[in-house]
Amino acid sequence: MSDDDATRRYHVDGDLVPADEASIPVTDRGFLYGDAAFETLRTYGGDVFHWDAHADRLAETCDVLGMDHGLSDADLRARIDETLAANNLSDAYVRLSITRGSQPGRLTPAEDVDPRVVVIVEPLPRGGRGSDPVWDGPATVQTVRTRRIPDRAIPARAKTHNYLNGILARLELRVTGADEALMLDSDGYVTEGATSNLFFIDDNALCTPSLDGPVLPGITRRVVLDLARQEGIPIRERRFTPDDVRGANEAFLTNSTWELRPIETVDGITVGDGPVTKLLSRLYDDYVERRHYENESLDDDTVPE
Repeated sequence: MSDDDATRRYHVDGDLVPADEASIPVTDRGFLYGDAAFETLRTYGGDVFHWDAHADRLAETCDVLGMDHGLSDADLRARIDETLAANNLSDAYVRLSITRGSQPGRLTPAEDVDPRVVVIVEPLPRGGRGSDPVWDGPATVQTVRTRRIPDRAIPARAKTHNYLNGILARLELRVTGADEALMLDSDGYVTEGATSNLFFIDDNALCTPSLDGPVLPGITRRVVLDLARQEGIPIRERRFTPDDVRGANEAFLTNSTWELRPIETVDGITVGDGPVTKLLSRLYDDYVERRHYENESLDDDTVPE
């Protein structure tokens, strides 16, 4: 454990505590049943990237769970800011979790909720222009047998602690050592990675699986689509087959931590990055630079012209 790790502090139930002492009761429903909502966020220059969008998605997950926790967005944001300040971090990974609290001995949740809130932070490189990515290199992607859970079972828009679907998909990668799983829906169409959204380029159009399927509405995904529209890049959002991706001119993955990560191979077939991926990566870095490092005043959910 490094000195920084030894002094890390997390926010648990309203208190800042040393990371190695942070704990929750074994009766917590997030531990017992995965009955909890969470968001993975990234901060640049001490500010959360698109906080309003993350807060809205968190609220939607809680609504799906029927969890009325009674906490305001301002309260949750304050806990994040306090945790960043306590760790002297401005560029960081943040995970915010809200569980239904301790209700042991029953599967059916009680109507009254005593929520448990946990904020975990870890340092990340500076973002923006000239930044170093958090990934080691372009991703190798493998189509897996584990299918994405249908929306009628567990809505994809709900980010809950129950991540077994993605875990099973990632376990399949042990055979080939690929970086990310490409998951299909029950009809065999492409959805997303275990922890990422998928984009690829076909005939100069930016393609990505539609949110009509079991696809998480990623915050980075939305920003990339907005940047592409401003550049006049044609966009296709619909259902795609694995062969569509394998035959792409270029492809990349997105999530809050990776930002845009080029894909090197899909099922052993070379895809690689290209001019559109490079352009969107540069535009994304420029956007982060202006928004968080040049003190430019931007509405939280606005992508500048």
